[in-house]
Amino acid sequence: MNGICTLGNDYVFDQLVALLNSIDVILGSETPVCIYPFDDQTQRIAAEIAKRPNVFIYDNQESINRWDQFMLEASPASMNKKKYRIYGGHRRFCAFDGPFDRFVYLDADTLVMNSLDLIFQKLDEYNCVVYDFQFKHPDKVYNIKSSKLLQVFDENRIKTEIFCSGFYASKKGLFEQNKLEILLSFLRANEREILYPTGDQPVINYMFMRSGMPIYNFAHHLPDDKVTGNSVTSVHFEEKDKILYDKGNRLTYLHYIGIPPNINQAVCAGENIEFPYRDLFLYYRYLHEPEKRPVFKNPPKISNDAPIPNLLTRALRKLKLINQG
Repeated sequence: MNGICTLGNDYVFDQLVALLNSIDVILGSETPVCIYPFDDQTQRIAAEIAKRPNVFIYDNQESINRWDQFMLEASPASMNKKKYRIYGGHRRFCAFDGPFDRFVYLDADTLVMNSLDLIFQKLDEYNCVVYDFQFKHPDKVYNIKSSKLLQVFDENRIKTEIFCSGFYASKKGLFEQNKLEILLSFLRANEREILYPTGDQPVINYMFMRSGMPIYNFAHHLPDDKVTGNSVTSVHFEEKDKILYDKGNRLTYLHYIGIPPNINQAVCAGENIEFPYRDLFLYYRYLHEPEKRPVFKNPPKISNDAPIPNLLTRALRKLKLINQG
């Protein structure tokens, strides 16, 4: 069975609801969706999905514990055990234990914009299918200053196989415990140093690449005039009927990367804070309850006084969406 996976807790509630509603519209309300719990704060999510029979929260504690333990050892931060703690982002890896034979994983801060049939079809040939441009920024996945990096992976693989952990398709059963033990043996043999020091993105890249599983990226294979972006950092997308297009080509998904969840929370609570493709987010967030959508009568502002707008200002400056001066 095919399905959609995501990761969440109540902190990303508004983003998660928008994602689920985009799945309803684009893929169909019968599409099975599994939410992997970032932590135990999922009470609000549980109440929301009680009215969504196609959506459920993953509760296989043995699987969750297995991946928690793996991450405790796999992360470069574990080398400094006195200060090290794991967060829940890696629990998306539970998808390799089920419940879907083949799955597409999407971060909670994404919206589905198109059919995922081509993504699933490509899994007939590959164990990992992606569509992004993370390969342009290898320094966010690997420690490119490490002399050991090119001893482990040749330069061409670094340039072509790196992917963003916010969207990928894969299969159940690829990383059984014996496979994880092999990977951990490599990491214990000083290969942790080649990973970017934080987050789960370096770890999943390493898992696929060190296991010798080829990664198919549509960004490398589609004709130049058919490739689309996927990030809010691309402000040139055109909207038509609540779908985004890049130079006439329909996006597969939109990733609100860099927009902190508390910005979404504030906007949904009625604060008039601007961020890229805000109206599109609000449309999907309130798709099934449009009467609750906040109404803004004045132009949105970014204040230098309020802490949340200041946070957005820093985020947008980082994304180079506003003037640095």
